[in-house]
Amino acid sequence: MTADNAGQQPQQEFSIQRVYLKDLSFESPQAPHIFLEEWKPELSMDLNTETNALGDDNHEVTLRVSVTVKMGEKTIFVAEVKQAGIFTVKGFGEEELPAMLGSFCPNVLYPYARQVITYAVMEGGFPQLYIAPVNFDAMYQQHQMEKAAKGDETIQ
Repeated sequence: MTADNAGQQPQQEFSIQRVYLKDLSFESPQAPHIFLEEWKPELSMDLNTETNALGDDNHEVTLRVSVTVKMGEKTIFVAEVKQAGIFTVKGFGEEELPAMLGSFCPNVLYPYARQVITYAVMEGGFPQLYIAPVNFDAMYQQHQMEKAAKGDETIQ
C-alpha cells in the first residue's frame, strides 16, 4: 500500500457472470378435469435463497420461487423454479457482502424466475399468471431482525 492510497477502501466490483435456470417443475394434478370448472384460483407463493462461494470472489446465488394455486382444497398446479446466477462481488465489507448476496442478487434473478413461471403456467393450459414484484431489501432486513431476536449472531 502506498502513501497515496493508504486508508482507502478497496475498489468495489459487482458483475454478473451468468444467469441460468437450475431447476424447473410444473405439476397439474387436477388436469384435465379442472379445465371444465369455473376458474376461482387462490395463489400462494414461497421464496428462498441459497448462496454458495465459488472462490475468486465469485458466488452462486439461487433463488427458489414456488407458486401453488388451489381452488378450495384442490391443488390446481404447483410451479417451482430455481433461478441461479454467478456473481462477482469484490471489495465489499463483512457487513455489506451478505446484503449483496441476500438482497441485491435475488433482485437481479427475480424477473427471470417470474418469466419462467409465467411461461410454464401458460404452457400448462392456464391463464397468464402475474406474480407481484418482491421487495428483497425489506425481506433481507426482516430476516436479519428475526435472526437477531433469536440470538443468532451469524449474518447471512
